[in-house]
Amino acid sequence: GEMPDIYALIPAAGSGSRMGAEIPKQYQMLAGEPLIRHAVRVLCAHARVAQVFVVLAPGDTHFRQIDWSAHKGRLEHLYCGGATRAASVLNGLMAMADAVEPDDWVMVHDAARPCLTGELIDRLIDALADDKVGGLLAVPVADTLKRADGHDRIAATVPRENLWQAQTPQMFRYRLLLEALRKAPAHKVTDEASAIEHMGLNPRLVMGNTGNLKVTWPEDMRLAEAALRIGR
Repeated sequence: GEMPDIYALIPAAGSGSRMGAEIPKQYQMLAGEPLIRHAVRVLCAHARVAQVFVVLAPGDTHFRQIDWSAHKGRLEHLYCGGATRAASVLNGLMAMADAVEPDDWVMVHDAARPCLTGELIDRLIDALADDKVGGLLAVPVADTLKRADGHDRIAATVPRENLWQAQTPQMFRYRLLLEALRKAPAHKVTDEASAIEHMGLNPRLVMGNTGNLKVTWPEDMRLAEAALRIGR
């Protein structure tokens, strides 16, 4: 049969409450551009990615104010975001159904990870080419982890052997990911891999790098800006 295609899906329906700003996080400015634009650009520019879908909140008014003309034909936006990331990804997958074959790959990427590179995308695709399950970029945990007692004191130190910090993209077959997200209890699904794990499968960990950081807190914007400057 033909080689499966690879599609990217960016859930971007969140309100970014932890950033404490009026405007949703994915539209705040980073290095002169809205945050979401960085990830979209890298994915749209990648030769092995067939198309990029962005899942937006139904009432989103910011996305269309951005000039996306450079990515004409590569970028589709879907106003079908849900209350959670998992719901947004599931709704997006269902909206993509006509474009995608069951065995095609879907690479889900955080809108708030602006420092993704073509090299990392290649590494993920190459590592998973023959994988039965799929997988994700991740990095081994380097810091000493502490579990708190609920009163800002340490209850325990968590051994970090074999602990990895999940990143994105996370890449799975279309049909498998759709089925996994339909079956998994929503509160258990913190990322796509956790939905796959809920089915009893073991996603593959592919070495990412710490530069592929997620903007969660305001100070992360400065880190990302520095990383982007160095990367260019």
